[in-house]
Amino acid sequence: MDQDQTAEELAAYRPRLLGVAYRLLGSAWDAEDIVEEATVRWLQLDRTDIREPLAFLTTMVTRLALDHLRSARVRRETYYGPWLPEPVLTGNSALGPLETVEQRDSLSMATMRLLEQLTPPERGVFVLRSAFELPYEDIAEVLDMTAEHARQLHHRAQARIASGASRFDADTRRHAFLFESLVTATQSGDLSDLEQLLAADVVAYNDGGGKVRAALNPVTGVDNVLRFIAGLRARFDAATDVRFVEVNGQPAAYLRMGDQEQVVGIGVREGRIAEIFAVLNPDKTRYARTQLGAPDAEPPRPAEVDWSGSSRGVRRAEPDQSESRGRRPPLSVQD
Repeated sequence: MDQDQTAEELAAYRPRLLGVAYRLLGSAWDAEDIVEEATVRWLQLDRTDIREPLAFLTTMVTRLALDHLRSARVRRETYYGPWLPEPVLTGNSALGPLETVEQRDSLSMATMRLLEQLTPPERGVFVLRSAFELPYEDIAEVLDMTAEHARQLHHRAQARIASGASRFDADTRRHAFLFESLVTATQSGDLSDLEQLLAADVVAYNDGGGKVRAALNPVTGVDNVLRFIAGLRARFDAATDVRFVEVNGQPAAYLRMGDQEQVVGIGVREGRIAEIFAVLNPDKTRYARTQLGAPDAEPPRPAEVDWSGSSRGVRRAEPDQSESRGRRPPLSVQD
């Protein structure tokens, strides 16, 4: 196989491989590193007898990611405040196909947060089965276990995930309506109508990672969350750049306030807002910012991020040209 063909194949496989690694790690930067390492190893192999390159690369990426996850778990246990995954713009399938409810569900902020409760083997089985629909026999080969063990781990993981606060809502228009209602109420300061849209046990998670000021504990209950939302108004008012984008397969807002930035999204259960996610940790928001400001890339236009047929209030801004933190550029929203 010539180099051009190899490069084309790797480029075609890349979003799917990033999707596997990101779901396993919750870190887009680390997922980039894992895929890069797998690519280097792939290019050094004698590939004459490898009949299914994508399956081989998926196995390699999964094993590398799970090894990395095992070492990262210790650091996350001492994380300062609530832990949320790094937000990733997915309007142009940056993390592979998002064609099914299961694929979007496994990528949502709500599910990604719950995946942290799983052991590495449980997480590996859940991702490969739920997001990529691999047969248990193939999962068993990837993770070096029996098919029956893989099946048991998947059922166990499903039960633990199902007990969480919210899951992906297949009604995308309802999700978009709820998110727009949250943004409108935050910007106007009128929260009277929003209260009826919150679940009784709504929770707001603020991930500052000890780098910026943020609540150290989840904010629970309607009254407390309404006060939390009222506090968000100052950030919207101070924002010099507000973009409405698709993050982790769902509607979200990217805000930039001087040298600080924030990504806000929601989780929905039974037609109400059950969770609010606010990522402020600059180490985590940098990936989304770099996607927005990557060379030759533009943020997806509202028409391309088809949530509800409405694009009111969307404010476009020139792409940020800030540099990433010394690693290879992340996958742009146009890839």
